[in-house]
Amino acid sequence: MAQPRVVTIHYTLTNDQGEELDSSRVEGREPLSYLEGAQNIIGGLENALNEKNAGDQVKVSVDPGEGYGEVNEELVQPVPRSAFEGVDTIEPGMQFQAQTPGGPQVVRVVEVGDETVTIDANHPLAGQTLHFDVEVVEAREATD
Repeated sequence: MAQPRVVTIHYTLTNDQGEELDSSRVEGREPLSYLEGAQNIIGGLENALNEKNAGDQVKVSVDPGEGYGEVNEELVQPVPRSAFEGVDTIEPGMQFQAQTPGGPQVVRVVEVGDETVTIDANHPLAGQTLHFDVEVVEAREATD
């Protein structure tokens, strides 16, 4: 197996509608570095960047299966409003960290009722095709 590399990229992420979701190219942001094979970035993007070198430009679309997965409806659940004890205002879009048997989990509020709050534990980008415009800034052998 080849020696893993540390790859540094600038990227812009858009959705199917062309809306910019994230970018390392905005002022004040640093390029993103990751270790190949360490699952630091989504698989579909890492696969497209394998064997790319500094100066390479790559445009890649990543399907949900190689990104953040499909939406799992079982992760959208109503919980008693009392679970938000100490929180004065609860609104759709807010994020909270919930304690689960598998450890801490970030959940988003999708609906607020009188007695219940519907939360969604899916990744916010689950179910979406992700479009990356990437420039490889550096690719070097990993060191200890």
